[in-house]
Amino acid sequence: MPAGGACGQNGRPQPVPAEALREVLAGVHAGSCPGELNFHCHTICSDGSLRPKELGEQAVALGLRHFAVTDHHSVQAIQPLQAWLAQQAGQGRRVPQLWAGVEISCLLEGCLVHVLALGFEAGHADLEPYCQGSAPVGAALRAQEVCRRIHGAGGLALLAHPARYRLPFQRLIEAAALLGFDGAEAYYDYAMQPQWAPSPLVCEAIASQLDNLGLLRSCGTDTHGLHLSGR
Repeated sequence: MPAGGACGQNGRPQPVPAEALREVLAGVHAGSCPGELNFHCHTICSDGSLRPKELGEQAVALGLRHFAVTDHHSVQAIQPLQAWLAQQAGQGRRVPQLWAGVEISCLLEGCLVHVLALGFEAGHADLEPYCQGSAPVGAALRAQEVCRRIHGAGGLALLAHPARYRLPFQRLIEAAALLGFDGAEAYYDYAMQPQWAPSPLVCEAIASQLDNLGLLRSCGTDTHGLHLSGR
């Protein structure tokens, strides 16, 4: 099944707008990850340990409904993963909806942060500078420009793991909201346990702030290792 797309009656890929992803994120809660939704994980195409097919196999085994691979400054995993999922679907297996994703480094309030671009049009020119294996320099590194380009590619911009930076997450989320970000990663395992679980107090505070600002919640394991149910 194509990233960010679905199959129409003629079997050809049909585009699914980011608005559909927005509806999915609107329902994210503390129990969504890792068994139903996962919008933050990595493969060997950046700094992960799993090959795209291996990650897909685990996503199917977990029974995920929606997920995205968010390699750092790389979208190389999307095509082989979507091809494998399409093959599995053709054999009658239930497969999750794959959304295009990439994790982008940028400067927000003078702080180096990570942004998850989700549901964009794969291969769109606006995101080309951020899919070359490393972060760009200059104006392209500014959070406002990153957000503008993600939206230009039809995607959603979400601040990743807001409580992992040198500035307070409250300040960063507020600044992201003012720049037009769509939301942030509300549920994250800051303790980095072997079996992923959201960190209660900080995640509840982040989720509450996002709700108050009218922003979307996301969730993800940030998997770099060999198991999609942990980091």
